[in-house]
Amino acid sequence: MILFESNNHHQNRLPCDGTVLYFGQIIPSEQADAYFSELLSSISWKHDEAIIYGKHIKTKRKVAWYGDHPFSYTYSKMTKHALMWTSALLELKNIVEQYSNETFNSCLLNLYHDGNEGMAWHSDAEVDLKKNGVIASLSFGAERKFSFKHKCSKEKVELVLAHGSLLIMKDTTQTHWLHRLPPSKRINTARINLTLRQIKNLDG
Repeated sequence: MILFESNNHHQNRLPCDGTVLYFGQIIPSEQADAYFSELLSSISWKHDEAIIYGKHIKTKRKVAWYGDHPFSYTYSKMTKHALMWTSALLELKNIVEQYSNETFNSCLLNLYHDGNEGMAWHSDAEVDLKKNGVIASLSFGAERKFSFKHKCSKEKVELVLAHGSLLIMKDTTQTHWLHRLPPSKRINTARINLTLRQIKNLDG
């Protein structure tokens, strides 16, 4: 496995109240293409579901949960059940752990079929997540804009996440910042996103 180096991954992309590091493309394009195809065909994708303002919502976006143990995890008032890691996911987890010097015990995968599918403003601050822990976001497929907004000042920071790229969110980022994947009518190809997470008290 050849890993690309980035000269500015130590630069915090947030002006205050958190840490976001963008490593750029860490997996070469040909290998990233292969991972994209394997993930698209081998992951147990399901439409995401949530309870929003008392209504049961099923999204066009598809998701999947994987982890160290078959565990249950609740977000958006819906309980998800994790599957055991596939070999490809374990390879990718190992790569991300080398870059981040962190360990992860679970992964939420998102499949966006085209630019019409995105994610609204939110922060990843569920009670099951390690407080001020690290969330690593690995992207494959279509390049998409990714936005941050400070909860108090409303200051915004935007990045374009490349195919095979790695983004790290840590420290107090989830406390002070919201993030989203805005929709784009110009994008007609799919994107797969892996968010590697640290679930506390995960004992199977």
